[in-house]
Amino acid sequence: MTTDRLRGMLTLEELKHKADSGEIETVVAMFTDLYGRQMGKRFSAEFFLDQVAKSGMHACDYLLTVDMPMEPIPGYKYANWERGYGDFHCVPDFNTLRIATWLDKSALVICNVYDEKTHQQVSVAPRSILNKQVNTAAEMGYLAQGSSELEYFIFEETYKSAREKHYTNLEHFGAYIEDYHILQGTREEVLNAAARKHLGNSGVPVESSKGEWGPGQHELNIHYADISTMADRHTIYKQCFKDLAHQLGLAVTFMAKFDASVAGSSSHLHLSLWDTKGNKNIFAGKKKLGPVQGSDEFRWFLGGWIKHAREMMVFYAPTINSYKRYQLGSWAPTSLAWSYDNRTAGFRVVGHDSSLRIESRVPGADINPYLAYAASLASGLDGIRNQIEPPDIFEGDIYSAAHLPKVPMTLREAIAELEKSAFARQAFGEDVVEHYLHFFKTEQAAYDKAVTNWERARYFEQI
Repeated sequence: MTTDRLRGMLTLEELKHKADSGEIETVVAMFTDLYGRQMGKRFSAEFFLDQVAKSGMHACDYLLTVDMPMEPIPGYKYANWERGYGDFHCVPDFNTLRIATWLDKSALVICNVYDEKTHQQVSVAPRSILNKQVNTAAEMGYLAQGSSELEYFIFEETYKSAREKHYTNLEHFGAYIEDYHILQGTREEVLNAAARKHLGNSGVPVESSKGEWGPGQHELNIHYADISTMADRHTIYKQCFKDLAHQLGLAVTFMAKFDASVAGSSSHLHLSLWDTKGNKNIFAGKKKLGPVQGSDEFRWFLGGWIKHAREMMVFYAPTINSYKRYQLGSWAPTSLAWSYDNRTAGFRVVGHDSSLRIESRVPGADINPYLAYAASLASGLDGIRNQIEPPDIFEGDIYSAAHLPKVPMTLREAIAELEKSAFARQAFGEDVVEHYLHFFKTEQAAYDKAVTNWERARYFEQI
C-alpha cells in the first residue's frame, strides 16, 4: 500500500524540485538495528539524487551485531571479526520518502538491507523479517493492517542532565496521574503539539494524544495502515519525539518500566486481516465467539497469536526492563487470555464488523516494531493455517485468575521459550532464530554482570 498522497510524502521528482529550490538540503537514509534504533547516513540532497537514489548506500554489517553501547559482539555467524565486518547494501524504499519537517530542510527515506554477494535481503535485518511475513500473508490472500499505541514519559530534563544524574531523581513533566487529564495535557503541549504537527506534516497521520496513568506520561496515536507502513511510521514517530525533546531541552523515554512506583509504558498492537486490496476486513463475519461475531479467520488468527505468545515473547518484550512492566493491577497483562473490551486481558478484542480487530496489550514501548509485527503476523497466520482454536473467552478481572497461562516474567524465561520453539524456526528460519538468541543472550549476560543501584541501596550497609 503506497502512502505517496499523504501530506509530506514525496516522489523523487518532488524531492528534486525541492532540492533545486533550496527547500530540501539534506536527506537522511536509515534502517533499524536489532534494538529498533535508527541507523544510517545524512546526504546532501544533490548527492542523494545523483547517486544514492540510483545505487543505494553501504553500511558496515557490524550494525546488526552490536549491543546497546555499540560494541561489536563476538559469536554471531552473520558478521564477525573473522569475516572482516564488511558492508551491506542499503536500498531506499521510495514509498517511505518524505519531508522530515522537525529537521532543518530535511527529508528521510527508509532502506531495505541487502547482502552484497547474493543481492537478497539480509535475513536477520528487522525489516526483512517483517517483509517475509507480509509476503507470506499476501500469498495466502491477506493484507495485515494495524496500529501501534505508543506511551512515553516526558521529563523536565535534557538527555545530558539525565545522564549526569545517572537517570535517578529526574523531574517528571507532571506531578500526578494524568490519564485523559486536559489541564496537564495543556502543559505538555510544548512537546505533544509539536509532535502532532510535525508527524502529520511528514507523512505520519496523527489521530490524537492524551494523558496516561503516570506523571508526565502520555500517549499519541497514529492512524492505522498496512503493518509494513505502520512499522515504518512507528520508528519515525520515536525518532521524531526524541529529536523534538532534544530541541526543546526536554527528555522522553520509551522504556517499558521507567520506575517501579509508576505505570509502565506499552505499545499495544492492533491487528486485522483484509483482502489484498484493503477493501474488506476478513475478520468480519457472523459466527459467534462469546459476545463477538466474526469469521473463522478471526477466530483462528486469535488462537494462533495466543498459542505462540510465550515462544515469541522476546519480540514483544526485548529487554531486561520489559518484564518489570508485568505486574498485577498495572494495566499491563500478566496472563495469556482474551476478552472483549477488557483491559485486564493480554488480548483484547474490540470493534465490530469492518472495525473488528485484535489488540495485544502484551508489547511494551521498547519493542522493535518490525520484529513485534512479524511475530504477531506469523503467529496469527499459523493459527489460520492449522485452524487453531482460541481458549474460551474470559470475562471479569483476569488479574485474579490463577489458573490461566502466564506471560514469561523474565527475559531469561522468554529466551528459553524461543530456544525450544520449532514454530519460530519454521516461521523465521534457523539463521534468524540463532542470530536473535545470541542477541538476547548477550543482553541477559550484560545484566547478569551488572551491579545495580538497587543492590547498593539494599546491601551496602546492612549485609
